[in-house]
Amino acid sequence: MSIRHGLLALLEHGPRYGSQLRTEFESRTGSTWPLNVGQVYTTLSRLERDGLIEQGGEDEAGHALYAITDTGREELRAWFEKPVDRTSPARDELAIKLAMAVGAPGVDIRDVIQSQRRHTIKAMQDYTRLKAQAITALESGTARERDDVAWLLVLEQLIFQTEAEARWLDHCEARLIRLSATHHRSAGPAAHAGGTTTPTGHTTTPAAGTTTPAGGADRAVPPHVPQPSRVAPRPGA
Repeated sequence: MSIRHGLLALLEHGPRYGSQLRTEFESRTGSTWPLNVGQVYTTLSRLERDGLIEQGGEDEAGHALYAITDTGREELRAWFEKPVDRTSPARDELAIKLAMAVGAPGVDIRDVIQSQRRHTIKAMQDYTRLKAQAITALESGTARERDDVAWLLVLEQLIFQTEAEARWLDHCEARLIRLSATHHRSAGPAAHAGGTTTPTGHTTTPAAGTTTPAGGADRAVPPHVPQPSRVAPRPGA
C-alpha cells in the first residue's frame, strides 16, 4: 500500500495538516488500512525531504499545513499512469500456511482449509452488507459522494478478493482429494492390505470388507476424505 502516494493525492486538492490527511485517507478507504498520526507525519517528512511537498504556513488553529509541489504532481501523475506490479507479489500468509501444512506432523490440512473457508465466507458476507449500505447512502443523497464512491470501489475489491479466495480453497480441497485417490491406485494391492501414507501425510488403513469403487480417478475417493463443500454464490456486483 502506497501511503506516500495516497497523501500526495489528497494534497493535490489543497494544503492539509497531518491529522486531517489521516482522517481523509481513512474516509476514502473506509478505514480498511488505518493509519496512525505518527505514520502520517513520518511520511510527510520524507516527502518534504524529497521535494515532493513543502510546508505552507499554518491554519487558524495553528496546524502546520503541507502543500504539494510541481515535482510532487509529476510523481503523482507517474504513479497513476504506471500499472501496479504483479510480477513480484507480496507474501500471502494463507498460501504460505497451506504450503507448510502439507505433510506437517499433527496437522490436518483439510481442517486448515475448512476453517479458513468459514472465515473467508463470513468476511465476504460482511463486505457485501457494507456495500449495500454504501449504495443506499449514495442513492439517498445523504452521503459525501466522492468519499462514498471511493469506499464502494474498495469494498467491491474486497468482495471479489474474498470470493476468489473461497474458490481457491475449494480448488485446493478438490486437488488434495484427487491426489489422494491417485496415490491409493498407484500404491497397489500391498498398500490396500497394510495401509498407506497419502501425499498430504495421512496414513489410511482400509476397513474390513470395504472395496474401492470402480471407475475413473474422480470416483475413487477415499472414505476418510470429505467431499469439497460448495462456496456461497457470488454476491451481486
